[in-house]
Amino acid sequence: MDGRKGNGENTVYDRALLLHGAKRNEVLTLEEVQQYGVDSFADAEYIRIYGMPPAEWYGRGIRLLGRTVVECTRDALGDLIGRDVAALAATMPSTSAFVVIDPFAGSCNTLYWTLRHLAKAEGIAFELDPRVYALSNRNIAALDQKIELVQGDYQTLLESRRVPADRGVIVFVAPPWGTALDARAGLDLRRTTPPISEVVSRIGRTYAAQPLLFATQVYEKVNPDSLADLRALVDWSELRIYRLNDEGRNHGILLAAKGWTP
Repeated sequence: MDGRKGNGENTVYDRALLLHGAKRNEVLTLEEVQQYGVDSFADAEYIRIYGMPPAEWYGRGIRLLGRTVVECTRDALGDLIGRDVAALAATMPSTSAFVVIDPFAGSCNTLYWTLRHLAKAEGIAFELDPRVYALSNRNIAALDQKIELVQGDYQTLLESRRVPADRGVIVFVAPPWGTALDARAGLDLRRTTPPISEVVSRIGRTYAAQPLLFATQVYEKVNPDSLADLRALVDWSELRIYRLNDEGRNHGILLAAKGWTP
Protein backbone atom coordinates (compact mmCIF):
# COMPACT_ATOMS: atom_id res chain seq x y z
CA MET A 1 0.00 0.00 0.00
CA ASP A 2 2.42 2.68 -1.20
CA GLY A 3 -0.34 4.97 -2.44
CA ARG A 4 0.78 4.78 -6.07
CA LYS A 5 -2.24 4.08 -8.24
CA GLY A 6 -2.69 3.74 -11.98
CA ASN A 7 -0.74 6.66 -13.46
CA GLY A 8 2.32 6.14 -11.27
CA GLU A 9 1.85 9.40 -9.41
CA ASN A 10 1.60 9.45 -5.64
CA THR A 11 -2.10 9.65 -4.71
CA VAL A 12 -3.19 10.64 -1.24
CA TYR A 13 -6.33 8.77 -0.23
CA ASP A 14 -8.08 11.46 1.76
CA ARG A 15 -11.57 12.91 2.19
CA ALA A 16 -11.18 15.20 -0.83
CA LEU A 17 -10.32 12.36 -3.23
CA LEU A 18 -13.00 9.95 -2.04
CA LEU A 19 -15.83 12.39 -1.39
CA HIS A 20 -15.33 15.07 -4.03
CA GLY A 21 -12.75 13.64 -6.41
CA ALA A 22 -12.27 10.85 -8.94
CA LYS A 23 -13.00 8.05 -6.46
CA ARG A 24 -16.39 9.36 -5.30
CA ASN A 25 -18.51 6.93 -7.33
CA GLU A 26 -15.98 4.14 -7.74
CA VAL A 27 -16.09 0.86 -5.84
CA LEU A 28 -12.84 0.82 -3.89
CA THR A 29 -10.49 -2.13 -3.76
CA LEU A 30 -9.43 -3.50 -0.38
CA GLU A 31 -6.05 -1.85 -0.85
CA GLU A 32 -7.69 1.52 -1.47
CA VAL A 33 -9.89 1.20 1.62
CA GLN A 34 -6.81 0.42 3.69
CA GLN A 35 -4.82 3.21 2.04
CA TYR A 36 -7.52 5.72 3.00
CA GLY A 37 -7.19 4.53 6.60
CA VAL A 38 -3.40 4.90 6.47
CA ASP A 39 -3.30 8.27 4.72
CA SER A 40 -6.10 9.88 6.72
CA PHE A 41 -5.84 8.23 10.15
CA ALA A 42 -2.56 6.27 10.18
CA ASP A 43 -4.58 3.07 10.56
CA ALA A 44 -5.16 0.55 7.77
CA GLU A 45 -7.97 -1.03 9.84
CA TYR A 46 -9.84 2.25 10.33
CA ILE A 47 -12.89 1.39 8.19
CA ARG A 48 -14.33 -1.39 10.32
CA ILE A 49 -18.02 -1.93 9.57
CA TYR A 50 -20.65 -4.52 10.55
CA GLY A 51 -18.28 -5.74 13.27
CA MET A 52 -15.45 -6.62 10.86
CA PRO A 53 -12.06 -5.20 9.83
CA PRO A 54 -11.58 -4.31 6.14
CA ALA A 55 -10.01 -7.59 5.03
CA GLU A 56 -12.83 -9.60 6.58
CA TRP A 57 -15.76 -7.58 5.27
CA TYR A 58 -14.16 -7.30 1.85
CA GLY A 59 -13.54 -11.04 1.84
CA ARG A 60 -17.23 -11.62 2.52
CA GLY A 61 -18.15 -9.69 -0.62
CA ILE A 62 -19.03 -6.35 0.98
CA ARG A 63 -18.21 -3.40 -1.28
CA LEU A 64 -18.27 0.38 -0.76
CA LEU A 65 -18.07 3.42 -3.00
CA GLY A 66 -15.42 6.01 -2.24
CA ARG A 67 -18.02 8.45 -0.89
CA THR A 68 -19.48 5.76 1.40
CA VAL A 69 -16.06 4.94 2.84
CA VAL A 70 -15.79 8.57 3.96
CA GLU A 71 -19.41 9.01 5.07
CA CYS A 72 -20.01 5.69 6.83
CA THR A 73 -20.02 5.42 10.60
CA ARG A 74 -17.23 3.03 11.53
CA ASP A 75 -17.77 0.37 14.18
CA ALA A 76 -16.09 2.15 17.10
CA LEU A 77 -18.36 5.16 16.68
CA GLY A 78 -21.47 3.18 15.75
CA ASP A 79 -21.14 1.08 18.89
CA LEU A 80 -20.99 4.16 21.14
CA ILE A 81 -23.93 5.80 19.38
CA GLY A 82 -25.96 2.61 19.67
CA ARG A 83 -25.27 2.28 23.38
CA ASP A 84 -26.22 5.89 24.13
CA VAL A 85 -29.37 5.75 22.01
CA ALA A 86 -30.48 2.51 23.67
CA ALA A 87 -29.88 3.88 27.17
CA LEU A 88 -31.98 6.95 26.46
CA ALA A 89 -34.67 4.95 24.65
CA ALA A 90 -35.16 2.94 27.83
CA THR A 91 -36.55 6.11 29.45
CA MET A 92 -39.08 6.88 26.69
CA PRO A 93 -42.82 6.69 27.43
CA SER A 94 -44.13 3.12 27.42
CA THR A 95 -44.10 1.43 24.01
CA SER A 96 -44.41 -2.16 22.82
CA ALA A 97 -41.27 -1.95 20.67
CA PHE A 98 -39.07 0.45 18.71
CA VAL A 99 -38.61 1.36 15.08
CA VAL A 100 -35.34 3.07 14.18
CA ILE A 101 -35.50 5.24 11.07
CA ASP A 102 -32.39 6.23 9.09
CA PRO A 103 -33.45 8.70 6.37
CA PHE A 104 -29.96 8.74 4.79
CA ALA A 105 -28.85 5.14 5.03
CA GLY A 106 -25.46 5.02 3.32
CA SER A 107 -23.82 1.83 4.56
CA CYS A 108 -26.52 1.26 7.27
CA ASN A 109 -23.76 0.66 9.80
CA THR A 110 -25.11 3.13 12.39
CA LEU A 111 -28.50 1.48 12.11
CA TYR A 112 -26.86 -1.93 12.41
CA TRP A 113 -25.15 -0.98 15.68
CA THR A 114 -28.19 0.80 17.11
CA LEU A 115 -30.31 -2.31 16.58
CA ARG A 116 -27.64 -4.45 18.24
CA HIS A 117 -28.20 -2.48 21.45
CA LEU A 118 -31.99 -2.21 21.29
CA ALA A 119 -34.24 -5.12 22.26
CA LYS A 120 -37.51 -5.51 20.34
CA ALA A 121 -36.44 -3.15 17.58
CA GLU A 122 -36.44 -3.11 13.81
CA GLY A 123 -34.94 -0.65 11.37
CA ILE A 124 -36.05 1.06 8.22
CA ALA A 125 -33.63 3.03 6.08
CA PHE A 126 -34.00 5.22 3.01
CA GLU A 127 -31.29 5.79 0.42
CA LEU A 128 -31.73 8.15 -2.52
CA ASP A 129 -28.56 7.35 -4.46
CA PRO A 130 -29.24 4.23 -6.61
CA ARG A 131 -25.61 3.07 -6.61
CA VAL A 132 -25.23 3.37 -2.84
CA TYR A 133 -28.60 1.67 -2.40
CA ALA A 134 -27.68 -1.27 -4.64
CA LEU A 135 -24.40 -1.93 -2.83
CA SER A 136 -25.79 -1.45 0.69
CA ASN A 137 -28.83 -3.61 -0.01
CA ARG A 138 -26.54 -6.44 -1.02
CA ASN A 139 -24.11 -5.77 1.84
CA ILE A 140 -26.73 -5.97 4.61
CA ALA A 141 -28.57 -9.00 3.22
CA ALA A 142 -26.54 -11.44 5.30
CA LEU A 143 -26.38 -9.37 8.51
CA ASP A 144 -28.08 -10.50 11.71
CA GLN A 145 -30.32 -7.45 12.04
CA LYS A 146 -33.83 -6.72 10.79
CA ILE A 147 -33.27 -3.82 8.41
CA GLU A 148 -35.58 -2.79 5.59
CA LEU A 149 -33.70 -0.66 3.08
CA VAL A 150 -35.84 1.31 0.62
CA GLN A 151 -34.57 3.20 -2.42
CA GLY A 152 -35.88 6.75 -2.72
CA ASP A 153 -36.23 10.17 -1.11
CA TYR A 154 -37.08 10.05 2.60
CA GLN A 155 -39.60 12.88 2.17
CA THR A 156 -41.83 10.81 -0.12
CA LEU A 157 -41.26 7.54 1.74
CA LEU A 158 -42.05 8.69 5.30
CA GLU A 159 -45.80 8.39 4.91
CA SER A 160 -45.75 5.06 3.05
CA ARG A 161 -43.57 3.49 5.78
CA ARG A 162 -45.34 5.08 8.73
CA VAL A 163 -44.48 3.65 12.16
CA PRO A 164 -47.49 2.26 14.13
CA ALA A 165 -48.71 4.44 17.01
CA ASP A 166 -47.71 1.89 19.68
CA ARG A 167 -44.03 1.92 18.67
CA GLY A 168 -41.29 4.17 19.93
CA VAL A 169 -39.79 6.20 17.08
CA ILE A 170 -36.02 6.73 17.00
CA VAL A 171 -34.42 8.67 14.16
CA PHE A 172 -30.73 8.79 13.25
CA VAL A 173 -30.17 12.03 11.34
CA ALA A 174 -27.02 12.19 9.22
CA PRO A 175 -27.60 13.70 5.76
CA PRO A 176 -24.48 14.09 3.60
CA TRP A 177 -22.20 16.77 5.04
CA GLY A 178 -20.36 17.58 1.81
CA THR A 179 -19.06 21.15 1.99
CA ALA A 180 -20.92 21.76 5.28
CA LEU A 181 -17.80 20.45 7.03
CA ASP A 182 -14.78 22.74 6.93
CA ALA A 183 -11.50 21.64 8.50
CA ARG A 184 -11.08 24.95 10.33
CA ALA A 185 -14.63 26.26 10.77
CA GLY A 186 -16.16 22.88 11.66
CA LEU A 187 -19.64 21.62 10.77
CA ASP A 188 -22.49 23.95 9.83
CA LEU A 189 -25.72 21.98 10.36
CA ARG A 190 -27.58 24.42 8.10
CA ARG A 191 -25.46 23.48 5.08
CA THR A 192 -25.91 19.70 5.00
CA THR A 193 -27.89 18.21 2.09
CA PRO A 194 -30.70 18.70 3.05
CA PRO A 195 -30.31 21.00 6.10
CA ILE A 196 -30.68 19.00 9.32
CA SER A 197 -33.29 21.36 10.80
CA GLU A 198 -35.46 20.69 7.75
CA VAL A 199 -35.25 16.93 8.35
CA VAL A 200 -36.04 17.19 12.08
CA SER A 201 -38.96 19.55 11.41
CA ARG A 202 -40.48 17.30 8.75
CA ILE A 203 -40.23 14.15 10.86
CA GLY A 204 -41.54 16.05 13.87
CA ARG A 205 -44.65 17.02 11.90
CA THR A 206 -45.11 13.48 10.60
CA TYR A 207 -45.03 12.01 14.11
CA ALA A 208 -46.51 14.93 16.02
CA ALA A 209 -48.63 12.58 18.16
CA GLN A 210 -45.79 10.21 19.10
CA PRO A 211 -42.71 10.68 21.31
CA LEU A 212 -39.56 11.02 19.22
CA LEU A 213 -35.91 10.43 19.97
CA PHE A 214 -33.44 12.00 17.53
CA ALA A 215 -29.74 11.19 17.31
CA THR A 216 -28.09 13.71 15.00
CA GLN A 217 -24.50 13.12 13.99
CA VAL A 218 -22.24 16.12 14.61
CA TYR A 219 -18.57 17.02 14.54
CA GLU A 220 -16.29 18.03 17.41
CA LYS A 221 -16.41 21.63 16.22
CA VAL A 222 -19.90 22.72 15.18
CA ASN A 223 -21.25 26.12 14.21
CA PRO A 224 -22.96 27.36 17.41
CA ASP A 225 -25.76 29.21 15.64
CA SER A 226 -26.69 26.14 13.59
CA LEU A 227 -26.66 24.04 16.77
CA ALA A 228 -28.91 26.54 18.55
CA ASP A 229 -31.34 26.51 15.63
CA LEU A 230 -31.59 22.72 15.85
CA ARG A 231 -32.03 22.66 19.61
CA ALA A 232 -34.91 25.13 19.33
CA LEU A 233 -36.92 22.49 17.44
CA VAL A 234 -36.98 19.93 20.28
CA ASP A 235 -38.00 19.73 23.94
CA TRP A 236 -34.68 18.44 25.31
CA SER A 237 -31.18 17.87 23.98
CA GLU A 238 -27.71 16.80 25.04
CA LEU A 239 -24.48 16.99 23.02
CA ARG A 240 -21.98 14.13 23.26
CA ILE A 241 -18.56 14.00 21.58
CA TYR A 242 -16.70 10.69 21.31
CA ARG A 243 -12.92 10.96 21.75
CA LEU A 244 -11.87 8.32 19.24
CA ASN A 245 -9.65 10.37 16.92
CA ASP A 246 -7.02 13.06 17.29
CA GLU A 247 -8.14 16.29 18.92
CA GLY A 248 -10.28 18.31 16.55
CA ARG A 249 -11.27 15.34 14.37
CA ASN A 250 -13.86 13.64 16.54
CA HIS A 251 -17.51 12.94 15.84
CA GLY A 252 -20.46 12.94 18.20
CA ILE A 253 -24.24 13.09 18.40
CA LEU A 254 -26.88 15.49 19.57
CA LEU A 255 -29.42 13.39 21.44
CA ALA A 256 -32.79 15.13 21.38
CA ALA A 257 -36.34 14.40 22.55
CA LYS A 258 -39.55 15.79 21.09
CA GLY A 259 -42.95 15.18 22.67
CA TRP A 260 -41.37 14.03 25.95
CA THR A 261 -38.51 14.84 28.33
CA PRO A 262 -36.00 12.30 29.77
